[in-house]
Amino acid sequence: MASVNRELADFLKRSRAQCDPERAGLPPDGRVRRVPGLRREEVARLAGVSTDYYARLEQGRPINPSPAVVAAIGHALGLDEASLTHLKDLIGSTTARPVPRTPSVQRLRPGLHQLLNSLDPAVPALVLGRRSVVLGANRMARALFADFEAMPATKRNYTRWLFLDQHARTLFIDWDVQARAAVENLRLDAVREADRQATEALVTELRQRSEDFDRWWQQHRVHQRTHGSKRLRHPLVGELTVEYETLSFPDSDITLFLYTAEPHSTSAQALNILASWTLTTTPTGPEPTHPA
Repeated sequence: MASVNRELADFLKRSRAQCDPERAGLPPDGRVRRVPGLRREEVARLAGVSTDYYARLEQGRPINPSPAVVAAIGHALGLDEASLTHLKDLIGSTTARPVPRTPSVQRLRPGLHQLLNSLDPAVPALVLGRRSVVLGANRMARALFADFEAMPATKRNYTRWLFLDQHARTLFIDWDVQARAAVENLRLDAVREADRQATEALVTELRQRSEDFDRWWQQHRVHQRTHGSKRLRHPLVGELTVEYETLSFPDSDITLFLYTAEPHSTSAQALNILASWTLTTTPTGPEPTHPA
């Protein structure tokens, strides 16, 4: 419980520090701001609550604000939808009575496995579970990114691969964009995660082994990956850009990532060439440069 309190306090403080008083609609008051962002009393005023109430919330104390108050605080801090969801999760985890649960084993059900294998040969597809665990990847995804199935089961994690495998750093032209988004998505998922021990183990390892991960984790930003693009420099087909869309399943914590390229573009041609290669070769992916 105490760790969740600290998470809430840290998130609110960092969100407040990132606010622009002028954009928040506050008139100049003549006082010199010694720290960036809004003061506690300003957030409280914008949210319509007392300074003491907001201060106790920012300290991570176990109080239970109404949905309207949470929404008002989110609006005062200028939170986007993902950040507001994260705030609600943090507050819910802080105030709710913990119910012991045995984490369910993450598996790819047969129907989803069949779906992966029946997709267009030129469409890479990944299935990620909790903590960005890679539950499945079709031949094109293994050829485009890495052969996750060749890794030990306990190491098949997309975020871990991004940060600890040198191939990932050279594969993505926009590695810093992709890696930071992965950190921010892991932040969003971590509060909801039933298996906190496994999440904490992953975060601890990455913070110890990657300065980039540690720096971005401490910034406490969140991001929900629903769509976007990735720029790659593939060793076989050169530079290409792929767009991705995600499909979530309401009865599980599984997300399907589908990657496509603009029709008739050089990126689409590159995917077609790679698809032809996978039909004649079993993609094993580049060897990881760190122990998997």
